[in-house]
Amino acid sequence: MKKIAPALTEQALMERVNNIAGLTLQAIADRCEISLPENLVREKGFQGQLLEIILGANAGNQSLPDFKELNIELKTLPLTSSHQPKESTFVCTTPQHAEDCFEDSVVWKKLQRVLWIPIEANPQIPLAHRRIGQGILWSPTLEQAAILKEDWTELTELLSLGRYSELTARRGEYLQLRPKAAHSRVLRASINEQGEEEFIVPRGFYLRTRFTQQILSQV
Repeated sequence: MKKIAPALTEQALMERVNNIAGLTLQAIADRCEISLPENLVREKGFQGQLLEIILGANAGNQSLPDFKELNIELKTLPLTSSHQPKESTFVCTTPQHAEDCFEDSVVWKKLQRVLWIPIEANPQIPLAHRRIGQGILWSPTLEQAAILKEDWTELTELLSLGRYSELTARRGEYLQLRPKAAHSRVLRASINEQGEEEFIVPRGFYLRTRFTQQILSQV
């Protein structure tokens, strides 16, 4: 696997982004000197990892934006044949301990500055032939940030109170909480609203497709 040094400025990063726009996943994998999987069934995070390598992301598994010196998060945006977001976008797992406010939360740290990379996700296109779109360097508007904060506040309050039955995927206008684990047997100890220990499937924050569609429409 080829090692690529991190970009030192936003301009340098966007030059890299512009240089891969229109390339296939196979072409990028060749540049990185790694092999493509046959499909994404068991390699769901592969596309994101491939882009991290080619663009020089350096945060690894830390709870920091992927380009940590630039405070920029990298998110892939799989698109349908009609150029609509195919699925909701994972932001981060819920923390083990409650966060005091939205401005100090991992969610906000991840979403203040995001590099969105659209990718063809039509299942009729072989993985190797799927192309990368033009990357979008984005920050939320004041209105978007306010709604994200409102969603985060509601969801984290229910989570901290142990009201797990109310944490359905329907809650939240832009943000939602969904199970985030390899399988349903992965559990985390938590305290429910009766004050009793309960083992629950870990959850993660996701952005709804209606929100990522807004981002595409801003360009």
